[in-house]
Amino acid sequence: MFKTRVTELFGIKYPIIQGALGGGLATAELVAAVSNAGGLGMITSLNYGSAQELRDAIRKTRKLTDKPFAVNVTLLPTMRRIPYEEYFTAALEEGMRIFETSGRSPEPYIKMVKDAGGKFMHKVGSARHAKSAERIGVDAVNIVCFESAGHPLPDDVAASVLIPSCVDAVKIPVIQAGGVADGRGFIAALALGAEGVLMGTRFTASKECAFHPKLKEWFTQLTEKDTMLVHRTINNLERVVRTDFTQKILEMEEKGAPVEEILPLISGDKVRAAYETGETSNAIITAGQTVGLIHDIPNVKEIIDRIILEAENIIKRLNRIERG
Repeated sequence: MFKTRVTELFGIKYPIIQGALGGGLATAELVAAVSNAGGLGMITSLNYGSAQELRDAIRKTRKLTDKPFAVNVTLLPTMRRIPYEEYFTAALEEGMRIFETSGRSPEPYIKMVKDAGGKFMHKVGSARHAKSAERIGVDAVNIVCFESAGHPLPDDVAASVLIPSCVDAVKIPVIQAGGVADGRGFIAALALGAEGVLMGTRFTASKECAFHPKLKEWFTQLTEKDTMLVHRTINNLERVVRTDFTQKILEMEEKGAPVEEILPLISGDKVRAAYETGETSNAIITAGQTVGLIHDIPNVKEIIDRIILEAENIIKRLNRIERG
């Protein structure tokens, strides 16, 4: 059950993909756990400062799973740690054949991946950008919705509208990113026309994730109202947990603070330190609105098995509804 073009494209059991988690969270243990449970784990290349470190992460992950997993490459100049080509070359030489990109057009790198027999996902936030991605040859598009913990476009369009719009715009598979943390969200995404889901926040609160235990427990106490959007003024919109610190960042942006004042406060080093120590007083913590649906900290297999069981039960319930 739940075979789609996404499961066929990537050779996975369930159309459930782990989001590219920054701050060192997408460890080999988490990536392998998602793939072993039937989904598609994803290594975040941005977490590694050299091609050799990425190679080591791929090799470690492969020791933990014989299932497919992917590599994400974020194509943002401000986040570049080494030339993008080095990430792609290292991953391809290590046998990786599934890639996700985000941030800007991946056109310069598609041919090298396709020539090696690889598959390409690209993350976008609108139907217009989905069409552009399809035109340059990507195999699937990951649609970042308003609810997402990632970087949605400043259009503020919810998944219930954005996903059908993108499905209508392209012929390649659409994957919903954002708004999914359980079987209800999974079935809703499929009903909207998506052929898979990408989840980050739910996997962050799993036993295998290298998120500080204090933060995992904190997530279980948050509600769907405890996130907010920041960085709109610097054109890098992001959904984060509402704290005194993030409120301060938002106030600085609203008062027109220059980018030079904001960037040091939101650096990746501060985020990584918060993830490792559990201290949130001087760092932003990314989370989607689905954090309000997280009430426990299971292992990855339990998360995926629960989603599939819930989804199957929803289908049974819907089939019992009388029609006509």
